[in-house]
Amino acid sequence: MIPTDRLHQIRDRYGYLEAQLSSGPDPAEIARISREYSELKPVVEQIENWLQAQADLAEAEGWLADPEMKDLAEEEVPLLRKKLPELEQALRLALLPKDAADARPAIVEIRPGTGGDEAALFAGDLLRMYQRYADIRGWRVEILDYAETELGGIKEVMLRIEGEGVFARLKYESGVHRVQRVPETEAGGRIHTSAATVAVLPEAEEVDIDIPASDIRIDTMRSSGAGGQHVNTTDSAVRITHLPTGLVVTSSEKSQHQNRANAMAVLRARLYDMERARMDAERSAARKGQVGSGDRSERIRTYNFPQGRLTDHRINLTLYALSQIMGGDLDEVIDALVADDQAARLAEMEG
Repeated sequence: MIPTDRLHQIRDRYGYLEAQLSSGPDPAEIARISREYSELKPVVEQIENWLQAQADLAEAEGWLADPEMKDLAEEEVPLLRKKLPELEQALRLALLPKDAADARPAIVEIRPGTGGDEAALFAGDLLRMYQRYADIRGWRVEILDYAETELGGIKEVMLRIEGEGVFARLKYESGVHRVQRVPETEAGGRIHTSAATVAVLPEAEEVDIDIPASDIRIDTMRSSGAGGQHVNTTDSAVRITHLPTGLVVTSSEKSQHQNRANAMAVLRARLYDMERARMDAERSAARKGQVGSGDRSERIRTYNFPQGRLTDHRINLTLYALSQIMGGDLDEVIDALVADDQAARLAEMEG
């Protein structure tokens, strides 16, 4: 049963925010009010749809006693009774508590795991997969740090991805991605298994995480690469060590100033992510098993190239569309993960 008092509270709050925006709020408050108003708008639309359908059904059921309206009512009532549960489910989903980080840009880190050169090549494939997915969704991708191997694989890459709903969708990608295929370096044609790890962090702002200057040590060093044009002959690479936690972040693009900004952004994101994880653990140990938990040691997915198969182990999803997925068509996978997460949170909220 949906609590109607909560629905009235949401509608009243939405009306208040609408009045505030119409009357010209304090310039310092415009961004905050606009953001809350935008977040509530789709929820209020679902509330209105559900309440209207209830009113329509009550009216149509009243027509059943009227000889002149009975035929029309007998057509309308079954349609409305079928429609109402669908609208109620949509409303329940809209009422689920939102992850405050969902609307933020994401910092994505990709590193090779077990498997040597093949793992590094697979890390490069994952990088291109996410870049293509970002292109499809109209997101903007910025490389924060990039180091490649002699064979063109990835030693480590960090991306910043910005756009609508970036973290809300990419947060399910954190974990160990396993690949099964015949490596380019394999002469005997044997299938190898290797892995790469992906970490997706919500970008943190300075107001979220305060990092005193006394808590960090900044070192500059010469960038290293695969050779040739990738070797940087100036001390532009930056390494920042967060002394209280021991976290170390580096950035080795061309500009030392930009490297410092990139490294600080990554450090803030990691500290913010640690704080979110701590708060999640305090709120509920039961949430640990959900697909959005972001456990980076968990094997979440297998990419089997000989069979053209992708399997997401968290939700037992298997798709025989690997070439399309590697080409950036990730929506079917992510939609299934979102739906599973929503179902788990609904069960938790209503249980």
